[in-house]
Amino acid sequence: MNFYTRKWVKPEDLNPNGTLFGGTLLRWIDEEAVIYAIVQLGNPKVVTKFISEINFVSSAKQGDILELGIEAINFGTTSLTMRCEVRNKISRKTILSIDKLVFVNLDEDGNSAPHGKDSITYAYMGIEKTGRDD
Repeated sequence: MNFYTRKWVKPEDLNPNGTLFGGTLLRWIDEEAVIYAIVQLGNPKVVTKFISEINFVSSAKQGDILELGIEAINFGTTSLTMRCEVRNKISRKTILSIDKLVFVNLDEDGNSAPHGKDSITYAYMGIEKTGRDD
């Protein structure tokens, strides 16, 4: 799993218990996952279709630095399925895990559309690299 994004837990992110609001963390995850889907599918018209059970393993508090990890696990005809883990950057303790986030590729009219992808593609220094050994 790749951990690209880091978030710093600030006072405005806290609930009355002094820990990170679950909804704030879910917003961060949804944003990170849709960006990942847009990059992988090469289309800015992508929507969240499904998020499976969310497992809050431990809490985060003010000052913690969190890492959001996203991994593509399946390419459907019109969809991309990922899994997610959020962990504390310093302690490496898992904060949250989600087994399945599904995003759907859309056409110009907002209908689901085939994306033509079947593996992870990274844009690196202007060169397309795939996750396959071609």
